[in-house]
Amino acid sequence: MNTSAWPWRSERPSRQSATSVIAEVAIAAVATAFLLCAVLANQNWLDRHFLPSWFLPHHWWVVIESSARVMLAASGLALVLWVRPRLARLVASSPALVVWSAIAAVLALGAGELVLRYGPFRPSGWLVAEAEPRRRPDPRLGWTLVPARSGHSTVGGRVIDYSLDPAGYRVRRLDEPVQREPPTILFAGESIMFGEGLTWEESIPAQVGVMTGIQGANLAVHGFSSDQAYLRLETELPHFRQPVAVVSLFMTALFGRNLDDNRPHLGPGLSWHAAEPHGRLASLFKLIAPFRKTDTVERGVTMTREVLGATVALARARGARPLIVVPQFGVEAEVERALRRRILDETGLPYVWIELDEGWRLPGNLHPTPAAAHTIAAAVADRLR
Repeated sequence: MNTSAWPWRSERPSRQSATSVIAEVAIAAVATAFLLCAVLANQNWLDRHFLPSWFLPHHWWVVIESSARVMLAASGLALVLWVRPRLARLVASSPALVVWSAIAAVLALGAGELVLRYGPFRPSGWLVAEAEPRRRPDPRLGWTLVPARSGHSTVGGRVIDYSLDPAGYRVRRLDEPVQREPPTILFAGESIMFGEGLTWEESIPAQVGVMTGIQGANLAVHGFSSDQAYLRLETELPHFRQPVAVVSLFMTALFGRNLDDNRPHLGPGLSWHAAEPHGRLASLFKLIAPFRKTDTVERGVTMTREVLGATVALARARGARPLIVVPQFGVEAEVERALRRRILDETGLPYVWIELDEGWRLPGNLHPTPAAAHTIAAAVADRLR
């Protein structure tokens, strides 16, 4: 009996052949995408979309990005030359395995999103609930520091005391709250201005107070962006009878925080917006690969210019001298210099730029050492005088 003419005997090889061709075309498309990304994602493109980082100097970013480009190119070539025919044969011989693998991957992503969504997550910039100084949620700012308490943290082998008065300002001791009647220099910012890893005496506000003989009020809050620092200053400044100066902080390495919208934030025209929800997996991916669209970066530049300009105007409206302190660890890369000039120089904002040695960071913490804080404080005091 001639079985070669039976239809099901001839259709199966034909289907396998068609599936194999489709699989090879799909794999080739992926390989082409890898190769194009490796070629087109040059350093200029990467600098536009991957911003300066607090955690890594720019030259390290260049090394990582160059390595990623090489890996993409190698992966694309491997897919075309070796993986494509073998994987195509596997898909053609076991299409059900491919389908079930795809379904399993989708279900795994969904399960991961659910687990992360119902985990004990806190606002952006607030990773550990027990970290000192303690934080609490705030509907307008995202979070603030818990007032009227002292906490302790070990940083660089030293036990550091963080004491906050009833207004949430850092002070030497709980029984020495900031007085709002005498002449005062107000300091707005984040953990560097707060004095992370430093004793109260070593912090920038305390040192400037000693150098100028004027009381300092430390309004800084860990993890704050420029717009959060401005909103806190806007609330606190009216409480002081004789503000002498307002010192705020800006760093290109922290500019990425100004683009976050998963917390309360300011938009164009300094309009306030509630936090926008994001998928947990998407947030995790952005943390690993912090890609930013061109429009997002441009909006961030515009908002930051407006916020810093409003900070200056707010100080001047109360008769206080505004000053923006701009610390720079290590040699300033061209991408950092361009960003600083766009935000500060082009708008004519009053600032003092301070280059610090890259090694002037607390061990295992990255914040300024006492020597670095002293250098910043001396530059601020000199400018104010």
